[in-house]
Amino acid sequence: MRTFIKCLLLLCFSVTTAFAQNAPAAAQGTRPEHLLGPGDVIRISVYQNPDLGTEARLSENGQVTMPLIGAVNLDGLSSTAAEQKIAKALKDGGFVLKPQVSVTLTQVRSAQISILGQVAKPGRYPIETVNSKVSEMIAAAGGVAPGGSDIVSLSGTRNGKPVKMDIDLPAVMQAGKTELDIVVANNDILYVDRAPSLYIYGEVQHPGVARLERGMTVLQALAQAGGLTQRGTDRGLRIHRRDANGQTRIIQPGMNDLVERDDVIYVRESLF
Repeated sequence: MRTFIKCLLLLCFSVTTAFAQNAPAAAQGTRPEHLLGPGDVIRISVYQNPDLGTEARLSENGQVTMPLIGAVNLDGLSSTAAEQKIAKALKDGGFVLKPQVSVTLTQVRSAQISILGQVAKPGRYPIETVNSKVSEMIAAAGGVAPGGSDIVSLSGTRNGKPVKMDIDLPAVMQAGKTELDIVVANNDILYVDRAPSLYIYGEVQHPGVARLERGMTVLQALAQAGGLTQRGTDRGLRIHRRDANGQTRIIQPGMNDLVERDDVIYVRESLF
């Protein structure tokens, strides 16, 4: 019996240890790995050989020049693959018996993303800092323009598969949920749509299109339209709302009911 319990404990320990070792790797796998390219700046160091270390920018053809081994092409390689290639060149040349090489990416220039839609300066932007996030790139584009949505859509590729994600900027910036701020990768597309809106007509001071804020009630929507006119009444309000099937339903809401995107609110004229 004791032998069985001992074996069971050893098995549980082995499974727990394996999970603990693999968990960081799984978490890192969610972050896109940058491949070196022209313009990137890297710091190369060789353990116990400080004279072989250098900090250099990859040339137009993706090369860097190192002491002893000369030009090395690192274009399209990850930092790990670059370390292995440099170490092999040092060993094959007889310069270092057992080289331990470290390659650190300090500035990104080869990667670019597109930022489109309702931002101040849409266009193509380089990813200049390692692990730049969506909020930082939106800031580089001048921020969200007036009338823009607070949701940023990201389209790109991760691990060879297409991905599409929505980043809630208020949740990141105001609620502090930094884990929702995705790290951008080469060729990502960030798109900021127009802010959701609703329509108010009838007996209100400023009929027309109004911005739909989060958690907005009917009362708040009417206030955004300047309130009722002297002839208006809050009795008999109607909302025309399109459902998922494209059919329009007419709703008689309460003042504290929530309004939805593209709702059409009609305020009647008082009969008395």
